[in-house]
Amino acid sequence: MQIAILLYERLTALDAIGPYQVLSRLPGAEVVFTAVRTGPVRDDTGALSLVADAGLEQVQSPDMLVVPGGPGQFALMDDGPLHAWLRAVDASTTWTTSVCTGSLILAAAGILRGRRAASHWLALDELPAYGVEPTGERVVFDGKYVTAAGVSSGIDMGLALAGRIAGDATAQAIQLGEYDPQPPYDAGSPTKAPQEIVALLRSHSRFILEG
Repeated sequence: MQIAILLYERLTALDAIGPYQVLSRLPGAEVVFTAVRTGPVRDDTGALSLVADAGLEQVQSPDMLVVPGGPGQFALMDDGPLHAWLRAVDASTTWTTSVCTGSLILAAAGILRGRRAASHWLALDELPAYGVEPTGERVVFDGKYVTAAGVSSGIDMGLALAGRIAGDATAQAIQLGEYDPQPPYDAGSPTKAPQEIVALLRSHSRFILEG
């Protein structure tokens, strides 16, 4: 099973690495990091590079596509070669997925039209412009399309997919080896965080999402 993870400048690293850590443990998984050009790709901090080993033209029919989010998403919203590639590979994927604002990239390519999707909570209002129904759920399945909310939810998405693909026992074994979240604060969503913190992030939402 080939799993293609899209890389681009100023992505959020955990959006790509979270699903990778889970999905790469699946039996028979072959993960390929792909980008418009091969080589290192800087994350949204500028301090970390991930390496694209394959150009888009080298990845023609992956079984699964993972599109991470991040501030670099804003530069990828216009139709062009990347969107054409996304539509082409989506035609034959078993699963087309995204994390955080990666769903906006899929939406802009027309792939999520008429479907329900998750995204970072600060970006949910952008989805209806592309004919997509936003939802505040952490992981959303709509047919073969699976979208996850902000950043760390990509790990949950990976586990949910692992269960669908390889069975609950395999997914649970992967989780046991990797993931037992116990955050020190229960402030990870606008419904749970202190409202003054929510207001602060909303007031700086463009800066937060664009970096």
